[in-house]
Amino acid sequence: MTTAMPTTSFADPAPAQRLERAAAALTEHGFTVEILHDAAAARTRIADLIPEGASVFTGASETLRLSGIDEDINASGRYAAVKPRALAMDRATQMDEIRRMLASPDVSIGSVAAVTETGSLVIASGSGSQLPGYAGGAARAIWVVGAQKVVPDLPAALRRVEEHCLPLESARAQAAYGYPSAVNRLLILNAEPYPGRGTVLLLREAIGF
Repeated sequence: MTTAMPTTSFADPAPAQRLERAAAALTEHGFTVEILHDAAAARTRIADLIPEGASVFTGASETLRLSGIDEDINASGRYAAVKPRALAMDRATQMDEIRRMLASPDVSIGSVAAVTETGSLVIASGSGSQLPGYAGGAARAIWVVGAQKVVPDLPAALRRVEEHCLPLESARAQAAYGYPSAVNRLLILNAEPYPGRGTVLLLREAIGF
C-alpha cells in the first residue's frame, strides 16, 4: 500500500527556481519573458511596453483588475482602448465590427489560467472573445502572470483550470452577471513563432485566479 504525496495548492506562489524553469522554457519556445517582483512592477512595465495611442484590448482578468492595469488601459485616455468602444456599440447591428475589433488590436493584454514549467501557456474562456488576439490576431500579446499559476506540465495546468480557476470564476460571474462561468474554449500556446510578439510578465507574487 502506498500513500499519495501531498500536492501543492494551486493558490500557492511557486518558488524562485520554478519561476526560473518556466521562464527558461518559455524563452526557449519564443516568448519574451520578464520575471518581476510584483503587480506594481508589472503595471509600470506595461506603461513602457505599450506605445501611447495603440489600440489595446484587455481580456477579462482579475489580475488586470486587481493590479490597476485594466483601469490604466481603459480609463486613462492614453490608449485607443477597445473594450469601452465595444461595450458602447450596438450588438444587434454592429456585431461584425465588434468581433473584428476584439480579434485584431495592436495589443491584446490579459493573463492565463496556467503556465507550465515545460513552456506552455493555458488560457480558459467562457466567451472566447480574447482568444483570437492571443492566438495571433493581435500584433502583440502581453500576459501578466501571478506566481501561483506556475505548474509542472499540461496535465497539471488542465487540473488547475477545472479545480481552481473555474469555481472562482463561476462565483465571480454569478455575482456579476447572475449566471456561472464555463470552460467553453481552451487555448494552449506551446510556442511563439514570431520573435517579440508574445511577452510574459511573470510575477514573484500571487495575484488573480
